Amino acid sequence: MSADKPASVTAAGDVMAVDATVPRAGGPHRPCTDVAVGVLIQADGQFLLTTRPPGKAYAGHWEFPGGKVETGETVEQALVRELHEELGIHATCIRPWREQVVDYPHALVRLHFCHVTAWTGELVMREGQQFAWQTLPVSVAPLLAGTVPVLEWMDK
Repeated sequence: MSADKPASVTAAGDVMAVDATVPRAGGPHRPCTDVAVGVLIQADGQFLLTTRPPGKAYAGHWEFPGGKVETGETVEQALVRELHEELGIHATCIRPWREQVVDYPHALVRLHFCHVTAWTGELVMREGQQFAWQTLPVSVAPLLAGTVPVLEWMDK
């Protein structure tokens, strides 16, 4: 992987802190939000990265697509919903993979990474984001901090 870990990222235990000197929205005891994240992998091994939409924290940074798990949803159900809302596809093969807690200034999130190896439909960027099929080392930047561990796991 050629993308360097951002200098503003520190690790404490199992939590990755991003921009640790910036005050945290909601204070130090804010709730952790569960987020379903899809690592879409094509048969040739390429994986999908998308940019964060305009108006969101870290807009323009590259990440794996996904979103918040709503009350009553499983991670898989949330991922199916989010991939349809954001990309216009229907995921048909989802396999839970790994988790990472990331402490961003705007939110504390538990990222539930899932391999997605089959889907129907064509990609349509419904939130004004860009997309790129990538291999290691990735050729897009800047990367969202929560994306970096996944690329490291893939590189092993």
